[in-house]
Amino acid sequence: MEFKDYYATLGVEKTASQDEIKRAFRKLARKYHPDVSKEADAEARFKDVAEANEALSDPERRAAYDDISRRHQRGQEFDPATSGMGGGFEFSGRGGGFEGAADFSDFFESIFGRAAGRQPGHHGMNAQGNDHHARIAINLEDAFRGARRTISLRMPVQDASGQVSMQQRQLDVNIPKGVREGQHLRLSGQGAAGIGGGSPGDLYLEIAFNPHPRFRVDGRDIYVDLPVAPWEAALGASIAAPTPEGEVQMTIPVGSRQGRKLRLRGRGLPGNPAGDLYVVIELTLPSADLPGGQDAYQALAQAFPGFDPRRP
Repeated sequence: MEFKDYYATLGVEKTASQDEIKRAFRKLARKYHPDVSKEADAEARFKDVAEANEALSDPERRAAYDDISRRHQRGQEFDPATSGMGGGFEFSGRGGGFEGAADFSDFFESIFGRAAGRQPGHHGMNAQGNDHHARIAINLEDAFRGARRTISLRMPVQDASGQVSMQQRQLDVNIPKGVREGQHLRLSGQGAAGIGGGSPGDLYLEIAFNPHPRFRVDGRDIYVDLPVAPWEAALGASIAAPTPEGEVQMTIPVGSRQGRKLRLRGRGLPGNPAGDLYVVIELTLPSADLPGGQDAYQALAQAFPGFDPRRP
């Protein structure tokens, strides 16, 4: 995904005050609101402006974004796993929920998560502390088998004068077997301290998966591309297919085509029920430059004189 320059989207400097950000957002929101704007791309521009305002209008989120933006430029490839985010950013939840969060980009969610709902302030002399929220990325293998990992969280902390600084802490976290992307893990008592002897809040960790070099995840199901030779697809074969638990023998049916999905039931993420693993056939042609390759392809062409791959 590309790194987004939220300041450029709102047309303000990185040193802009919160009031300047608010005024810029209101001006652009009126300009691009789909109900009144005649711009061809009004709806898309309005979403971009709303997302930029959501990131910059809250001091905690803005501090986290500024911390990342020091190492990235607009349009640059952005990978959360190598962006310097560490385990993720922790937020107090004071900024409230994200209105229309489902429309926010993958870039936004990679930093701030899908967002917890608005958490009301506590009143009185004895009150429970606020819950905190963070998004962490784990490896597929940890979700498949379960694991105990030490994570680092960075939290923007605002003092009485409104200045925000970054604080870091480490936590030992149990990753339960079968945890899904988007699922929240609750760490009891790891949120904000209580007031007047009240109990501390909790920390909710939203789970994301690091990109895997081989497997793709959709809910509890796992997908993997499997290179198959043309004769294996045409004639059928028994070959080894990769799974997160190791290779298994599977049958390639006679006459299989490019992109065909073969299901291995129960080989996806553990659960009740467990997900499935889908092996996607990827036809791989041998190079004609190999010894005997030219002759083999000539013989194949002669064996199928009427074959036209472009015929409907």
